[in-house]
Amino acid sequence: ALRSWEAVLTTLAFDLSSSTSRHETLARLDALARLLDSAVRVPGTNIHVGADALLNLVPGVGTLVAKGLASYLILEARRHGVPTGTLLRMAGNVAVDFAISAVPVVGWFGDAFYRANQRNIALLRAHLERRAA
Repeated sequence: ALRSWEAVLTTLAFDLSSSTSRHETLARLDALARLLDSAVRVPGTNIHVGADALLNLVPGVGTLVAKGLASYLILEARRHGVPTGTLLRMAGNVAVDFAISAVPVVGWFGDAFYRANQRNIALLRAHLERRAA
């Protein structure tokens, strides 16, 4: 089942052979991470929440959808040649986010402060910068 999902997601991605495609892909993934983690500022505060926190308001299904999108970011990182250790760290970020989200009410607040997707994009960006140097 994982291979079939990978095949579907791989066909949606861009060719990574050129630096322009890498830049476009990174910009797209960065936009997805921002949407999931910090798309909207809570009025009267400096706190940002994203679709991840909002999806978690829907019991069960919302959490699975949010973590599925987070998994897509990891799949794309793998396509960029991110080492296994870093991929495991990225998966750990999503696992921590999942554990926080699994706790009713507390998880809703936790999602506003633990931004796994933005952490993962930072790891991907650091890998690409090391590779370009």
